[in-house]
Amino acid sequence: MRIVVAVGGNALLERGEVPLAEIQENHVQVAVNALAQLAAGHDLVVTHGNGPQVGMLANESASDPALPHPYPLDVLGAQTQGMIGYFLLQAFENALPEREIVSLVCQTEVASDDPAFLTPTKFVGPQYSDTDGHRIAEARGWQIRRDGPSWRRVVASPEPLAIVEIATIRTLLAERSIVICAGGGGIPVTRGADGLLRGVDAVIDKDLTAALLARNLHADALLILTDVPNVETDFGTAGAHAIGRTTPGALRKEAFPAGSMGPKIEAACRFVEATSNPAMIGSLDEAADLLQKTRGTIIEPDDPPPDLPASL
Repeated sequence: MRIVVAVGGNALLERGEVPLAEIQENHVQVAVNALAQLAAGHDLVVTHGNGPQVGMLANESASDPALPHPYPLDVLGAQTQGMIGYFLLQAFENALPEREIVSLVCQTEVASDDPAFLTPTKFVGPQYSDTDGHRIAEARGWQIRRDGPSWRRVVASPEPLAIVEIATIRTLLAERSIVICAGGGGIPVTRGADGLLRGVDAVIDKDLTAALLARNLHADALLILTDVPNVETDFGTAGAHAIGRTTPGALRKEAFPAGSMGPKIEAACRFVEATSNPAMIGSLDEAADLLQKTRGTIIEPDDPPPDLPASL
């Protein structure tokens, strides 16, 4: 099987944790221990989130007195690809010394007129109290939104249209390499009328890019790994209900937060609808069980293939 795995940024740096390198490396080691089991018998492509990390770098850049203005988000996205890609690369090489592992810096093409540039929704960076969040947002010209009990910065998250390095990824997979790519959704770029690529100030949702990547690579399964064991309806309330097996049609009838679980649901539904192959959403440490469909939220086609009974 060919499996595309999307590892959430919050799975690599939990909410409230100090973003030290050693803390993130420890989380990466847990992730790789789980994913190495999948690599034994399957082609494996790994992408990852970068919301906490790109937000941290944005804070540092905005606070640096040596800079007349902060680095743009595309450059910070490239930096997080290098940092997290390095953590994953080394951990995979230590866990699977017999396999070739490649960490690839990737660009993702978006439309310059995407309406997402006018309505930021993507959470990045740390959580703030009401007072601190509004104070920092005003001082730095940021937009913020409530994320649970706290406030976080939100940035534009345009639709991923094409992965620029997709041919290179296919070549590496043909050589049985484990490929780490399109981290943070890919570095956002637009292609001008002259055919040249240029970076834009945004952070692409990594789950939507993972779904695009999985479709382009004809993956047999898409695993979206996060810090919760299941998708839940009415998350965070007394009436919360964990979803086990479901379909895109059923999920699209529910409402999920636009800045967190919503894109994961949309990514999973797009992949299943386009390929009729399953997508799974669940906890990082249960990756192997997710693939076996014994844990997590399993999204399968609304209608079974015509040659199979409906009960399967």
